[in-house]
Amino acid sequence: MKPIKDLSIVLASDHAGYKLKLKVIEHLKELGCTQITDCGCYSTESCDYPDFAHPMATAVETQKADYGIAICSTGNGINMTANHHQGIRAALCWMPELAKLAREHNNANVLTLPANYISEHLAYETLETFFATDFAGGRHQRRIDKIPVR
Repeated sequence: MKPIKDLSIVLASDHAGYKLKLKVIEHLKELGCTQITDCGCYSTESCDYPDFAHPMATAVETQKADYGIAICSTGNGINMTANHHQGIRAALCWMPELAKLAREHNNANVLTLPANYISEHLAYETLETFFATDFAGGRHQRRIDKIPVR
């Protein structure tokens, strides 16, 4: 995998994930990432996660971004929305081990974090693991090839 400084990363959240998203953006900058796009939301005011998940997923789907990060309260809704896009393999991860396997076995291109169920420190460890892990290919590619493309 390319160093994180060379990656373009697009983020999306709903109101419940807004504060963690801001912290994640700062952490990405501390890691040297300069190509960061925030698709919203932009406050803690109640909003609908699909309004922000779709632009994030579209950016990854159309290769305007290398990877996405999606954040909502449980991670479920924004993850489901992202996975409706062609070529998106969003993985809901709340610990580094899950992020490692999501990249290694599933070639995940969107990391989803559950804001209400993960600490800031664990979110950082999880995303660092996600971006440090390469796809293993081999038998895993065969499985990914069986995921239908709409």
